Amino acid sequence: MANAHKLKIDTLLDAARTTIAAVASLVLARLLQLPESYWAAISAIVIIESTIDPRAVSWQRFAGTALGAALGALVATFLPSSIAVYAVTIFLCGALCALLRLRTAYRFAAITLSIVLLVAHQRPAWIVASNRFAEVSLGIAVALGLSELWPRRA
Repeated sequence: MANAHKLKIDTLLDAARTTIAAVASLVLARLLQLPESYWAAISAIVIIESTIDPRAVSWQRFAGTALGAALGALVATFLPSSIAVYAVTIFLCGALCALLRLRTAYRFAAITLSIVLLVAHQRPAWIVASNRFAEVSLGIAVALGLSELWPRRA
């Protein structure tokens, strides 16, 4: 009975921690007037709920976001949108991550690249990419900071 009670408390504390990370990221992104502030909240949730210690790979997540945004902006600016271009670019993104020894970064690179290339936008690709980098990085930073202040219970 005591273990079940502890499990419920741990689950509620985890939910509170995730809520704080998501809401703080969203509020900060809105204060900074980032156009798609929900990406900050989503990124915070992904980081804070990760089974990997956020400190262990946070720099790779930032690097992956930057790589995906830069590659997405470059490709969207100079190449026509197509499934073939997307496929080649996703593969290239993975190859670059491997070459740069950023294997853990590939997930964030591919997600950011996909958002830049696949979501219809009204602004130039480099603006979309820089906004995405700012929004995602803000979420990562907030979650990383909160995980330092309030580590997940074992």
